[in-house]
Amino acid sequence: MIKVLGLGDNVVDKYMHIKTMYPGGNALNIAVLARLSGIEVGYLGVFGDDEAAKHVYKTVSDMGIDVSHCRFYHGENGYAEVRLDDGDRVFIGSNQGGVSKEYPIDFLTDIELDYIAEYDVCHTSIFSYVEESLPQIRKASGFVSFDFSNRYDEEYLKKVCPYIDMAAISCGDMPKDEIIEEMKRIEEYGCKHVVMATRGSKGAFLRIDGKLYEQSPYLVEAVDTMAAGDSFITSFLINYISGMKDCVDFPEKAGHRGITTKEEYQDALIKTCLYRAAVFAAGNCQRDGSFGYGKKFD
Repeated sequence: MIKVLGLGDNVVDKYMHIKTMYPGGNALNIAVLARLSGIEVGYLGVFGDDEAAKHVYKTVSDMGIDVSHCRFYHGENGYAEVRLDDGDRVFIGSNQGGVSKEYPIDFLTDIELDYIAEYDVCHTSIFSYVEESLPQIRKASGFVSFDFSNRYDEEYLKKVCPYIDMAAISCGDMPKDEIIEEMKRIEEYGCKHVVMATRGSKGAFLRIDGKLYEQSPYLVEAVDTMAAGDSFITSFLINYISGMKDCVDFPEKAGHRGITTKEEYQDALIKTCLYRAAVFAAGNCQRDGSFGYGKKFD
């Protein structure tokens, strides 16, 4: 069984129309959703000391997520203001990360690096303010996943891509040929293995070692699309990394019945992982917030 670490942003998503806040944030979501899938996980991030921070911290602690290496500061936790339009979440404001931006994780201690090295996967994001510590994270982690959302530019890609194994981007209504060119550009800038492009209700594209895959969505009537992309990323990550631990070439004398090569196995695994990710993401759209646990606020 693999272990997954979320490193970076945590927030509350404040649903203004019902005055309810839900824990969230890309790095935290990946950790929580992996935990809900039965994976051993940890989270390393920055918390404030307001009611939002207390709610997020208590929620993830009670879920059995290791938060022993988190940092704490006096100030406002990150938050986003949200409304729902027929089940589709729409961001209408934020405090830009709160204490996470004011006190970024721009340097990691040896103790923290040893902690990161305990995990098979370290996931972080463009919202996490960890760009300066990426060279350290790269040395400590066997697999680094990074979510760029749709907020990046060319210079940002050049800065981040050399230190990551997997990139995820959000592409919405972008034409297919433009998405593929964007994915190739991320590879050229140094992303070492996987590039994922999520498209909401249009599905997803994936390039692994230069080979293109496409996955249709499992369409459902969504209660809330918050963290739909995060849930797709999480499911693919944990199933792919777990599955690739079994990837071997059979000896020639074994014959060629069924799957007997690494290439054949990886191809079948990728397609299965994409299928499972689509189903998992659809299921998560039946929850309120990123993963539930709402709390009223004034």
